[in-house]
Amino acid sequence: GGVPPATDLVLGATAGCLACFLTNPLEVVKTRLQLQGELQAPGTYPRPYRGVLRAAVAVCRADGLWGLQKGLAAGLLYQGLMNGVRFYCYSYAEDAGWTGYPGGTVAAGAVAGAVGAVVGSPAYLVKTHLQAQTVSAVVVGHQHNHESISGAFKSIYQQHGVVGLWRGVTGAVPRVTVGSAVQLSTFASAKDWVCERQWFRKGSWAAVLAGGMVSSVAVAVAMTPFDVISTRLYNQPVHADGTGKLYRGFLDCILQISNKEGLLGLYKGIGAVYFRLGPHTVLSLFFWDKLRNM
Repeated sequence: GGVPPATDLVLGATAGCLACFLTNPLEVVKTRLQLQGELQAPGTYPRPYRGVLRAAVAVCRADGLWGLQKGLAAGLLYQGLMNGVRFYCYSYAEDAGWTGYPGGTVAAGAVAGAVGAVVGSPAYLVKTHLQAQTVSAVVVGHQHNHESISGAFKSIYQQHGVVGLWRGVTGAVPRVTVGSAVQLSTFASAKDWVCERQWFRKGSWAAVLAGGMVSSVAVAVAMTPFDVISTRLYNQPVHADGTGKLYRGFLDCILQISNKEGLLGLYKGIGAVYFRLGPHTVLSLFFWDKLRNM
C-alpha cells in the first residue's frame, strides 16, 4: 500500500498500456487463430494460420509488418480503461480491508476484473473487429470492414445504439473474472514455489518472471475457452435488431463450438494466449512496481 487508489489507477493504466504495445502482435495472432475454422469440423477447412510463429509470418505477408499492430489503439484504450478500473477497485478493496479476509484477494481480484471488463468492453469489441480484418486470401471469421477505430465506434453506435457497443460483454466478464482470480491466486504461490526451489533469489526479477510464466500456465488453461467464446461473440455478424447471426449467447456459443469443432475448439489460440499472458502479466507488474517505486 501507501499509494492512493487514484495514483494506482494512473500507474495501473500506464503499466497495462506499456505491456500492451509489446504484446499486441500476439493478440492479433490469437484473434485469427480463434476465428479460424469457426463452426466447422476439424480438418474440413483451409488453415492459413498454423501455430503462433507461422501465424505471425502469415499476418506479416498479408498485411505487412504493421499488420501485427492492428487494433493497437483500441487495445491501448481497453488496457487503459480495464486496468485503470481494475487496479482502482483492487486498491480500494485493500484500503477498505476487504482483502484481509480469507479468499478476499481472489474475490477482490475477480470483482475488480469484472468491473474493468464491463467498462472496457466497447474497446475490446472494436479491437477484435479490427484485428480480424485482413486481405481475402487469409480471411477467417466475419469481416466488419471498419475504416478506423473512430469509424468503428461510430458505425456500431449508428447501427445498434449504445447497447450495440456492449455486445458480447457476456463473454468478457467470465473471461476476465476467471483470468483475474486464477492469476492473482496462483501468481504469488508460483513466485514462492520458484524461490523455494532456489532457482532464483527471492524478490529478484528472474523470480517474478518465472512466477509469472508458471502462473500463466494455470491462467491460460482456465481462460482460453472463455477467451475463444468472447472473441466469437464480439466478432460475429449481427442482424438489424442486434441479435447474433451465429450465436444466441454465451451458453449457445459453448455448445455450438464443442458440438461442431470438438472440445479442442475451445482451446484454439492457447499458445498465443500463453505467450501473451506470461510477458503481459510480468511486464504489467514490472512496470507497475517500477512506477510505484518512483
